[in-house]
Amino acid sequence: MTIELLRFSTAGSVDDGKSTLIGRLLYDTKSLFEDQIEAVERASARRGDEYVDLALLTDGLKAEREQKITIDVAYRYFATPKRKFIIADTPGHIQYTRNMVTGASTAELAIVLIDARNGVLTQSKRHGFLATLLRIPHLVIAVNKMDLVDYNEEIYNRIVQEYTEFAAKLEAQDITYIPISALMGDNVVEKSVQMPWYDGPTLLHHLEYVNVGASNNHVDFRYPVQYVLRPNQNFRGFAGQIASGRIRPKEEIVVFPSGLESTIKTVVTAESNLNEAIAGDSVVLTLEDEIDISRGDMIVRKGNLPQKSNEIDATICWMSETPFNANGMYWVQHTTRTVRAFISKLNYKIDVDTMHREDTKTLQLNDIGRVQLTTTEPLFYDRYALNRATGSFILIDPTTNNTVAAGMIRGRSLQVSDLTEGDAETARPKSTNVVWEAGSLMMEKREQLKGHKGAILWFTGLSGSGKSTIANKLEEKLYAENVHTLFLDGDNMRHGLNGDLGFSAADRQENIRRVAEVAKLGLTHGNVVLCSFISPYARDRAFARSLAPDGRFFEIFVKVDIEVAKRRDPKGLYAKALSGEIKEFTGISAPYEEPHQPELVVETDIDSVDAIVEKIVGMLQSQGIISPKS
Repeated sequence: MTIELLRFSTAGSVDDGKSTLIGRLLYDTKSLFEDQIEAVERASARRGDEYVDLALLTDGLKAEREQKITIDVAYRYFATPKRKFIIADTPGHIQYTRNMVTGASTAELAIVLIDARNGVLTQSKRHGFLATLLRIPHLVIAVNKMDLVDYNEEIYNRIVQEYTEFAAKLEAQDITYIPISALMGDNVVEKSVQMPWYDGPTLLHHLEYVNVGASNNHVDFRYPVQYVLRPNQNFRGFAGQIASGRIRPKEEIVVFPSGLESTIKTVVTAESNLNEAIAGDSVVLTLEDEIDISRGDMIVRKGNLPQKSNEIDATICWMSETPFNANGMYWVQHTTRTVRAFISKLNYKIDVDTMHREDTKTLQLNDIGRVQLTTTEPLFYDRYALNRATGSFILIDPTTNNTVAAGMIRGRSLQVSDLTEGDAETARPKSTNVVWEAGSLMMEKREQLKGHKGAILWFTGLSGSGKSTIANKLEEKLYAENVHTLFLDGDNMRHGLNGDLGFSAADRQENIRRVAEVAKLGLTHGNVVLCSFISPYARDRAFARSLAPDGRFFEIFVKVDIEVAKRRDPKGLYAKALSGEIKEFTGISAPYEEPHQPELVVETDIDSVDAIVEKIVGMLQSQGIISPKS
């Protein structure tokens, strides 16, 4: 029989007795070696303590022992015949609240200690709020140091009443109150004879019997790929840990971001193949089909898909001593996927004492705020309330590589259109009382006259990637071969037809819609239309593709590392964007969704322009758009 595991965290204000409580649990459950006990006894004697300081068992840092406080998160392990435990001992000082978030992020139960002498303090409220914010299903309020208030029932009841009134403002699922003395051992492992008025369980009894696994998502199968295993030509597997749900062989799956479908062939471990794997299992999946999958991709069950967006509504805890930078670019680490992002809007921060929202322009260390996050590539997520594994993320400063914030996804940003690639046609406005005039000359006749077929070549990529340079060089090449072209460039279109548009998500969508309609007209006249546009959103490029017949639209992804594009910066736009002078600049403060299945990918920091042009001409010849040179 497998023994259940409970992960729990301890938190509280400074000197509330967290380390002593953990030491008492380890000592009374006989989870310590004799030499550990002897070492603590000697250390206590050297310091002149009148008692054995059990806190020394957990305070591992020298600074912690000297100051008698907890600074870092310490993980401890012990077991009883009924259950295994992993404890995250988290700090009480306000400047280490970020460490509490780290320690409690995977916990199923949180113990918040309150010193009976001091009552409910701000940190007591802060830790309770963080525990419920992190969706920890079980909360234990341990009123400690009851021995120093003569085990007074009235004091205990007053603390319980005050915290209950505060907890009413929280989304707490389950709260249990226990009066204890960690130093003397009352109600920790053994029932206290000093508090006959308390008829509830001891702390250990509660830990042994509280429901485990209630917060786990066993429904939504989510498998972030960590590594691709290819030990030989006959095996290709995808390694990772199941974040939630369960999976069996022969189940149909979908891979994100590509959207390709397949079927699970085997679920492999080092020992054997499994008939089923569940959340928390580290396994290797093999598929029936050869699909290009890499780290950061996510495998999910077909018909049970995560949400997809690059506009995220989230709550974050700021964990950096450097304040939030409204113009800053960050890395988002979400499961095994890392993408660039920026905070497009800071809605408010939360006053932990009153639970009220406060207007703010920045977030300082330990502040908790609600933000709108924009990523350069879409995330595949579930709301944190439904799935802690795929609903959480961290923000990383790209300059220092430090984690600056931990976040919980509330859902899709309310500012974003719900339009998807499949809805491309619905975004196309049409005037009333008009009829399409086809003209007397069919497209085929125009193509016969010109000696080649019409096509749309859609160049997409970051600013400075070289789209227009390639398109210009290609047009010269096609002109020399008597191919009729039409060149549409982003800047030129905004000088005239699209001069009334800005750079918001809605204006970008309208910009591409107009361009796509013009490109379609050029196509119907038998031209090879060259469109050079950043066109950052996949849905807008899908709309442009939807206007062309099959085999006549060629998406060309001009790929370049953003650092290379910054160095090139031919128009000085990146410098202005990084200084905050230009808002909503793609790749810096606005997202770019890379194409997943373009007709051609070219890399201007690897190949020359001439070599790239030859590739494109070869593609057009192979697809029958233009004839090969004789």
